[in-house]
Amino acid sequence: MTSMTIHRQAQVTLSTRRAIKLLYCPQENFYCEVVKNWQIMMNTGHQCGSPTVDNRPKYYGREYHGMISREEADQLLSQAEGSYLIRESQRQPGTYTLALRFGNQTRNFRLYHDGKHFVGEKRFESIHDLVTDGLITLYIETKAAEYIAKMTINPIYEHVGYTTLNQEPTLKKHLPLSPEAPDGPAPAKDDHNTEERLTSLVRRATLRESDLVPKYEKVHNFKCLLVYKKDYCLYSNCFFIQVHTFRGPHWCEYCANFMWGLIAQGVKCADCGLNVHKQCSKVVPNDCQPDLRHVKKVYSCDLTTLVKAHNTKRPMVVDMCIQEIEARGLQSEGLYRISGFSELIEDVKLAFDRDGEKADISSNAYEDINIITGALKLYFRELPIPLITYDAYPRFIEAAKITDPEKRLESVHEALKLLPPAHCESLRYLMAHLKRVTQYEKDNLMSSENLGIVFGPTLMRAPDLDAMTALNDIRYQRLVVETLITNEDVLF
Repeated sequence: MTSMTIHRQAQVTLSTRRAIKLLYCPQENFYCEVVKNWQIMMNTGHQCGSPTVDNRPKYYGREYHGMISREEADQLLSQAEGSYLIRESQRQPGTYTLALRFGNQTRNFRLYHDGKHFVGEKRFESIHDLVTDGLITLYIETKAAEYIAKMTINPIYEHVGYTTLNQEPTLKKHLPLSPEAPDGPAPAKDDHNTEERLTSLVRRATLRESDLVPKYEKVHNFKCLLVYKKDYCLYSNCFFIQVHTFRGPHWCEYCANFMWGLIAQGVKCADCGLNVHKQCSKVVPNDCQPDLRHVKKVYSCDLTTLVKAHNTKRPMVVDMCIQEIEARGLQSEGLYRISGFSELIEDVKLAFDRDGEKADISSNAYEDINIITGALKLYFRELPIPLITYDAYPRFIEAAKITDPEKRLESVHEALKLLPPAHCESLRYLMAHLKRVTQYEKDNLMSSENLGIVFGPTLMRAPDLDAMTALNDIRYQRLVVETLITNEDVLF
């Protein structure tokens, strides 16, 4: 075999002055040794008589050894623990393998490049960083495999980190909030027939409005802790945003163990800031308490996240816009059908994102009520998860296809049970408002059918359907909203 030496070898050695942390686990009643600091020794080899390799990919350096066999790679790497090379596959030309020496064995990994190097989920700027992170991970998983398997079994989540830092004071939990305005405008004092004209739904809703804000359950919004030029997410239900890697040592806030690796050491909740191992994220309770330091927008923010962050029943946009519309716009012709100026609608959006509940949407700021209706519709359109969620969407469409009115109503009622509580409450409030809009149909010319046409595609979005199916669903979306408006006093 041609004599070749390896350009670069990475050797993992524990420093003689290493810092050891003894971590006490109260549930297990034992101490576990955690390596807090180790030294990655990077030694540059010499190219002694190594022949020039033809057709070397531009993103590989002298660690690339061309098309050699596994046996040749194993022989080359036997010189030093932690050494590595890249070879082209003989069976599948054009594909590449990272051969890495660890534990007196040569391990082979299929290597990929899409602007960054990766063999799994993590992506690296250089092969050097990839190998370094891999050696750290292999070392930890080899030396502490048994303990890693037990990390999530007896967590100390209730005693450290996120839970203790974010729990509400006991007194605050029991203080009643100031009652919100009831559904609809306040009745005039001189009209003794007002209460008789209120529907049973509005009376029930008025009573409910004075209750405490419900404690909505919310899952953590975990992201991979790594900066990518292209947005990348480990979880299909996550939103695609840029996140960061840890600087310095970090510990998991679920199991309180060290989070190892150069980058992407764990996952982080984008809403409350909880940092945990990837495997721990699968068992963390659905008790996310969004922090306003992390929730910086109103529009395009998950609905449940927004109401929990602001401790309200419904998004402030929904409450404030509906109250403004009912105060001065119920008789406006073409209400919700006529669009306001898009620039001014964007101004309202920016005002809510900037000022929250202090945003001024009064007639002094926006005389045209169509600007307020446009801002409300825009809020629902920009929800990352629609008001009628993707999970519930098929059930609502199936219900709309039922021809028998009573069976359709029963099916819609069952579909409503699939909505998250915050979504269901916001939908209830919106439908009660739209029914009051229809009571002024002679003035505004907006029937439940017309409102269904406007709000169907706004409140419902087809999950990953082809264009033709989505187009066919439009009529059923209209029918769903029309049914909700007409029967809101029965369905909610």
